Amino acid sequence: MVRGGRGGGGGGRLGYRAAAVVFAIGMVGTTLPTPLYGLYQQQIGFSELMVTVVFAVYAIAVITALLVAGNYSDAVGRRPVLLVAMAFSAGSACCFLLESGLPLLFAGRLLSGFAAGLLSGTATAAVIEIAGPARRARAGFAATAANMGGLGCGPLLSGVLAQYAPRPLTLTFWVYLALVAAACALIWLLPETVGEPERWPPLRPQGVSVPPEVKGVFVPASVAAFAGFALLGLFTAVAPSFVARTLDVHNLAVTGAVVFSVFLASTIGQSLTGKVGARRALPVGCGVLVVGLMLVATSLITHSLPLLVLGALCGGTGQGLAFRAALSLVSDAAPARHRGGTISAFFVVAYLGISLPVVGVGAMAMALGLRAAGLVFAGCVMVVAACAGTYAALRPPPGR
Repeated sequence: MVRGGRGGGGGGRLGYRAAAVVFAIGMVGTTLPTPLYGLYQQQIGFSELMVTVVFAVYAIAVITALLVAGNYSDAVGRRPVLLVAMAFSAGSACCFLLESGLPLLFAGRLLSGFAAGLLSGTATAAVIEIAGPARRARAGFAATAANMGGLGCGPLLSGVLAQYAPRPLTLTFWVYLALVAAACALIWLLPETVGEPERWPPLRPQGVSVPPEVKGVFVPASVAAFAGFALLGLFTAVAPSFVARTLDVHNLAVTGAVVFSVFLASTIGQSLTGKVGARRALPVGCGVLVVGLMLVATSLITHSLPLLVLGALCGGTGQGLAFRAALSLVSDAAPARHRGGTISAFFVVAYLGISLPVVGVGAMAMALGLRAAGLVFAGCVMVVAACAGTYAALRPPPGR
């Protein structure tokens, strides 16, 4: 049984904001290695395809965690699952600190993916439930902003530290371990929103299961999320290589800032969703995402860093509009007893978008080159986003 958070008072407001901070810290760890892949390539020696495979291992772990334990917090409670997620995050950081070759890189990304998979549904549900019905809209924004903001701050933090501080491949992860410790302290102070939680029941893998009453909303929302996350995957896995090899920009702080820009724009787009309304924001966001992808494609053709950043800002804004709208519609439509599992199913589709297309780009880059692979990617995702936006415009999902 899930109970709502405190309806008013400072404690309730602090609670959902603290839960959002925990969510953000957890997601920071998932993108910390992004600007560092070039350094790992120099130190270990591996191809561009291997970069995308390392990245895909993370996404596969996210999906596995969602499928195996996506609804676990509905039974055992939000707080224990959040603590387990932070333990995985700390383990990931330790793998990178001890890194001596590809096996530990894979292990670190695997643990990071498990953490993100547990956080995606559990932390989103916790933020919304702790806030209570009176602040549901604000809490929805806090959850999605924490997700995207954390993802964006990871490469910015590691890029700046790697460029301007000593020990570029270790200091970042020591700093992150300190953040994880702070997040664990916050989790202990959060109220538990699951009434009568069970004491560590056995895992019951759920597969991808969506309640029948949610499916009419779930399909267009999840397809839009797939397209938006594909853009995020491109920037977190491939954009650093494009910036360094094609644009000849080797400042890691700049690389981190370019990746950060797409997530910053996503957060801005999410802040606009409430004004536009979720039903309208879904097709509008898909349209803006298509324009952003066109700018990214143009930057690949013209070798222009400003156009790449403009494409990141435009595409990220569209992704943010569509993502928050999609998540709000799915969350509102899901019955309380299945909310964690339904949100997890939504993130399964989203993380398929962040993994499969990116591995395709890595494989095509080996045969066609990075620029041609990026152009094919942009064209394919534009088609998916346009289809999702058109469907949502012609058949608006029920909701706000």
